[in-house]
Amino acid sequence: QVQLVESGGGLVQAGGSLRLSCTASGRTFSMYRMGWFRQAPGKEREFVAAISGSGGRTYYVDFVKGRFTISRDNAKNTVYLQMNSLKPEDTAVYYCAADRNPNSSDRYYYRGLYNYWGQGTQVTVSS
Repeated sequence: QVQLVESGGGLVQAGGSLRLSCTASGRTFSMYRMGWFRQAPGKEREFVAAISGSGGRTYYVDFVKGRFTISRDNAKNTVYLQMNSLKPEDTAVYYCAADRNPNSSDRYYYRGLYNYWGQGTQVTVSS
């Protein structure tokens, strides 16, 4: 069982930045594809970004490209989401997730593939 703990959320003005962190328990972190998802009130949870186990491949949803950057430090069992140029529409609870079988599918955006989830961290962007 892998436990994921997010941190770094908060309240920021439009145009500002935040960096989210997600730290995982266990010894096999580098084998997992890691993803960030978000869920706004009244909406479904949606894909934001993902990163391969080695960190060599990253994926983003179109509306965050150029503003958000996903990265990981396998020595620290941690994945990050650097969020710049934040907009009010980025307001949501952000969740990190781990896919323990990344070679089974290329659908990195599909939340059903992720086996473990954190508790979420709130990001609020004021206008």
